[in-house]
Amino acid sequence: MMNQFSQNRARFVPLWVLLGVLVSPGGEAGFIGAFLTVRMAKVKQVGLLAAGCQPWNKDVCAASGDRFAYCATLAIYIYQLDQQYNEFKLRSIMSEHKKTITAISWCPDNPDLFASASADNLLIIWNVAEKKAVARLDNTKGVPVSVSWCWNSADGVAFVSQRGPLYIWDYGGSDPGVTVHKEAHSFLSDICLFRWHPTKKGKLVFGHTDGSLSVFQPGSKSQKHVLRPESLEGTDEEDPVSALEWDLLSADYLLVSNLHNGIRLVDSEGLACITSFCFPSAAASVQCLAWVPSAPGMFITGDSQVGVLRVWNVSRSTPLDSFKLKKTGFHALHVLNSPLAKKAQGSCSPSKSQHTSSTSEAVPPPTLSQNRAFSLPPGHAVCCFMDGGVGLYDMGAKKWDFLRDLGHVETIFDCKFKPDDPNLLATASFDGTIKIWDTNTLTAVYTSPGNEGVVYSLSWAPGDLNCIAGATSRNGAFIWDVRKGKIITRFNEHGKNGIFCISWSHKDSKRIATCSGDGFCIIRTIDGKILHKYKHPAAVFGCDWSQNNKDMIATGCEDKNVRVYYLATSSDQPLKVFTGHLAKVFHVRWSPLREGILCSGSDDGTVRIWDYTQDACINVLSGHTAPVRGLMWNTEVPYLLISGSWDYTIRVWDTRDGTCLDTVYDHGADVYGLTCHQNRPFTMASCSRDSTVRLWSLTPLISPLLLNILTEQSWEKIIGNTDTAMVPGSPPLLCGKVSRDIKQELDKLSGDVRAKKLRWFSECFSPPGGSSNLWDLVFVINGQDDSLLPASYSKGVMHMKHLVKFKTSEAQELTIVKMSKFGGGIGAPSKEERLKEAAEIHLRLGQIQRYCELMVELGQWEKALSVAPGVSMKYWKKLMQRRADQLMAEDNDDAIPYCIATGDIKKLVAFFTSRGQLLEALLIAQGACEGNIRSPQSSSISHTTNDVDNRQQYQR
Repeated sequence: MMNQFSQNRARFVPLWVLLGVLVSPGGEAGFIGAFLTVRMAKVKQVGLLAAGCQPWNKDVCAASGDRFAYCATLAIYIYQLDQQYNEFKLRSIMSEHKKTITAISWCPDNPDLFASASADNLLIIWNVAEKKAVARLDNTKGVPVSVSWCWNSADGVAFVSQRGPLYIWDYGGSDPGVTVHKEAHSFLSDICLFRWHPTKKGKLVFGHTDGSLSVFQPGSKSQKHVLRPESLEGTDEEDPVSALEWDLLSADYLLVSNLHNGIRLVDSEGLACITSFCFPSAAASVQCLAWVPSAPGMFITGDSQVGVLRVWNVSRSTPLDSFKLKKTGFHALHVLNSPLAKKAQGSCSPSKSQHTSSTSEAVPPPTLSQNRAFSLPPGHAVCCFMDGGVGLYDMGAKKWDFLRDLGHVETIFDCKFKPDDPNLLATASFDGTIKIWDTNTLTAVYTSPGNEGVVYSLSWAPGDLNCIAGATSRNGAFIWDVRKGKIITRFNEHGKNGIFCISWSHKDSKRIATCSGDGFCIIRTIDGKILHKYKHPAAVFGCDWSQNNKDMIATGCEDKNVRVYYLATSSDQPLKVFTGHLAKVFHVRWSPLREGILCSGSDDGTVRIWDYTQDACINVLSGHTAPVRGLMWNTEVPYLLISGSWDYTIRVWDTRDGTCLDTVYDHGADVYGLTCHQNRPFTMASCSRDSTVRLWSLTPLISPLLLNILTEQSWEKIIGNTDTAMVPGSPPLLCGKVSRDIKQELDKLSGDVRAKKLRWFSECFSPPGGSSNLWDLVFVINGQDDSLLPASYSKGVMHMKHLVKFKTSEAQELTIVKMSKFGGGIGAPSKEERLKEAAEIHLRLGQIQRYCELMVELGQWEKALSVAPGVSMKYWKKLMQRRADQLMAEDNDDAIPYCIATGDIKKLVAFFTSRGQLLEALLIAQGACEGNIRSPQSSSISHTTNDVDNRQQYQR
């Protein structure tokens, strides 16, 4: 299944802006047009958190032309160059594989085609342009570890598993089918990967786990297990081939890296090593490599332990240069054949490097080392890291075009908003971690420590306690103190049984419930004291605390039943048992607005609504074609219920009559978790087996409410009670805490409250970042006191009059590097990174001297000296003298040109004399006497005049 996105993050224009244009006094036609337009709208995706790249298999990154792809565990992400904006954007996600994707390969002859293989013995040919799978091979006779298009067959894909044989699948043509390569079988060591020769038809090479290569060429004798590193000869040690690429300029040369024995250029015909490349450190090891197509003979490598990118040329055995791009080791590399076009002149360049750091700290874009005998060619490296991070590195400009760190690489089972902050969303994954995301920037800000196996469920502590309870497959349950960054409590009462659900009571913050495969729902205090153990006849998958009664909890069980327990009694028997589902019950959810009402989702594909007070099922919601997992009641509209299923869909229900109001098909795999925050009840988050988290706007579903607010209708048409709202066919009414709080605050105000009303309701209805910045600008335009602006204002769109003021303030804050007791959180910038960012801001504001001083503090004297004359010649000379003094103190001859350039003869003569170089001292003194060395003229530059000239230039 493929989904298309115009961009990673939809820019949401508040509905207030749209309707404010359409609804004008006396404009009845416009009013009706707006009403009809909105009525037709459906649930809208307004944000997407893409997965990271899996670190399990080798060939999980590929590129062709203006596209590149990488694999999470169960989904493939396709990025494509947007010519208009000259940047890569996520275009589609493929996720038809049911088990781990093991390899992908792009067709060399047709950039619209690529192949993928997976652990469920499935091989798929995809057409990216048509957004569909065009061919499938359902039984690959083993799990393919590597896939490659056959260069001698337009419709042929080759694949191999472990020790072979090599299969060739001709999926098109007159006689489609699978054949076995005549010679490529009976290997003595497992295969890591293989590569067809790009020009020599039929020639191919295999890399093995024992470090050897096998080469096959039509018309020649096959060479099995040759060219093993010399250090391994005569031993049983294994050193797997970690990367393998043919030399584009040779028919026989091959670049090969072994994980521990480094890189070699070998002659596959003469079976000899041409060059062994040397690393500066014995600890360095290569995980991946790639040729740079735009620079013959040049290639790059990625280290396995640390994110060091090294640049090499086959003409020398040592690296030309190296850059530390990230703290985590590389997993895969690929250089795009077609570098991005240069940005058009006049386009706005950002004030800092455009890389996004989330949970792993990204190293700032590197600068060239002292070795300046070469420059990196134009080209973009797709970099995948061991922590799942994925980035596009512009080698020519030496900066990230983008870097998104550490997305989940596995199924995401649960997601929850932080109770006191609707901008923070936590996710729990099969990859063993819980991550916390800022939904405004779609970046991770915290990740849980260690690998907990599978994390099935999470629950925030109430209020602002900043703790999360997690439920795992093998390590019991735990409480993670987010601020401290450590696990502070563990619960192991379920033994080794998996815990499928954990729920922290928000009515009594001391109680936590867990449900397990052992058939128990256990209620305990946060210090571990067990209050109740409710035994079920089978595994318990879900539980939920009543939102109206702190002593009531409901459970979902494998025996198809829903149970309700009352904690205020000593009995371990349920108060109610609801039967009716035809398969196991997974999640249960109490309605936040209707007392005694709860819902349950089952493997029978239905959602049932139960009335505790009537002992009855009052509605069955049918429509899903697979087990139901995600369940969520809306916290403002009492009849709105949302469900997610293994049929890949999200359904929105009107529980008054069982109508399905909308079906969302965007996820590419099973939907597991659904959540919203009561302060932003019409923004929903969902998570899935496709490893994505998506944000949705539900506001189109309640458009009559929006119109009633905009057109100043009476409160009775906006806020009501649940009984009124539940009348079938009646228009939607707000019945939750947020709307009541807004009305209560508005009732306290006197005068015209329209602006406040619109602002508060827009913040309630709009997705993250949707309206708060807009209202800040309205505040500024109305001339109100700037000191009342929130801290977030400077992070969004600013009024022109604030640009310089706020940017200067930001630079000053960055300069004062102070860390809190526990640091700045995962991914917090280092001191060097902060100072660089501050320097860049000062430079763009024309504050050259501040820029120079920060460059000096960072040790980048050349940059400081190159722009110092922009302050004055006097300042440049002083800076040169400071640099000379520093170098002389180090007894460094590099001080000599600085002294000569500034005419500082006495200092230079003293320098040579102190070292006993009397002839050098005499030569300098004589040169000065003859007028060859003189002090430069110190003439100040009038910034006032320049600034006036610049302003006049931009005002023309």
